[in-house]
Amino acid sequence: MALVGRDLGELKNNITKLLSSQHPFVSKVAKHYFSGQGKHIRPLLVLLIAQATSVTANPTTQPLDYQMIDLPISRGLVNMTPTSLFEQRHYTPYRSSSGCTVLPTQRRLAEITEMIHTASLLHDDVIDASLTRRNLPSANASFGNKMAVLGGDFLLARASLALARLRHPECIEIMATCIANLVEGEFMQLKNTKNDDRDCSDTAQKKSTFEHYMDKTYMKTGSLIAQSCKASAVLGGCDNGVKELAFEYGRHLGLAFQLIDDMLDFTVSAADLGKPAGADLKLGLATAPVLFAWEEYPELETLIKRKFSEKDDAERARSLVYQSNGLKRTLALAEEHCQLAINAVEKLPPSDAQLALVQLAKKSLTRKS
Repeated sequence: MALVGRDLGELKNNITKLLSSQHPFVSKVAKHYFSGQGKHIRPLLVLLIAQATSVTANPTTQPLDYQMIDLPISRGLVNMTPTSLFEQRHYTPYRSSSGCTVLPTQRRLAEITEMIHTASLLHDDVIDASLTRRNLPSANASFGNKMAVLGGDFLLARASLALARLRHPECIEIMATCIANLVEGEFMQLKNTKNDDRDCSDTAQKKSTFEHYMDKTYMKTGSLIAQSCKASAVLGGCDNGVKELAFEYGRHLGLAFQLIDDMLDFTVSAADLGKPAGADLKLGLATAPVLFAWEEYPELETLIKRKFSEKDDAERARSLVYQSNGLKRTLALAEEHCQLAINAVEKLPPSDAQLALVQLAKKSLTRKS
């Protein structure tokens, strides 16, 4: 995207520098997923939110030395990311011809966000025993589960170090919250319902199960997008109203994004997805298409409760999803959240970045991977 193309173009290179280690193999595992062609949606959103909210911001009038983002706070620490690694423009605010600004701290936040996301992929692939990611062998397939877990841990540690060096307590609190949410969401995913042993046949329990699914979806996907958008506005010096608009945009876009992802698991091939297709049912997960289909086909309750563990359970569930309105209703719910995201961002002053955020939300509904 032209508005933030230069910053996105330097993203992987900068992250690689942030992952330098005295133990090269640690860096090799941590950098594994940066060798492929990721979509980099999260850093893109951070940078676009930075521009879109900058026209409403009240930044400090004092000149800042942005090299601080690569300088230790505590004396005596070995600095693995000296300022000599980065070009001087890395520490210079960017101002577009229309007056929109991206600060060096917001660029670093974009990098931190991608590091946190990638760490979650390393851990997810171990939990799910996935063999591929982005059409490449997964880290656990390449290096083994132990090394993949440690690589994810190293990414989170370096992301936390970079976060601390932003020297902004509110931003640190926001991003630490979403790291905790990622873990909580993974725990929630281990159960399809709040109580797997409870009778799920009544309407109230079906609603409770769907609410559990949506809460889990926010924790695993929506939180990082929502909180990083909010943190971008925080670093830009925006007021509380603008911060909340950034959060609401990210929250609803994150939910829409995951709903589409869950739908694609039923509708596209592994080659298009860049990871195994049909994986959710094999992992015992009841996502939105299945939960909507359950309202039409009560026999799905038994399959959901036993997590599609018996022979032909997954294929039976898939068949019922196709026969039902499950996919159509999932798309409709994604469209609803997409519109709520657009409603939030359209309350910001008009700008190229605001328009790009609207277009990005719309395109999320038609993506195939």
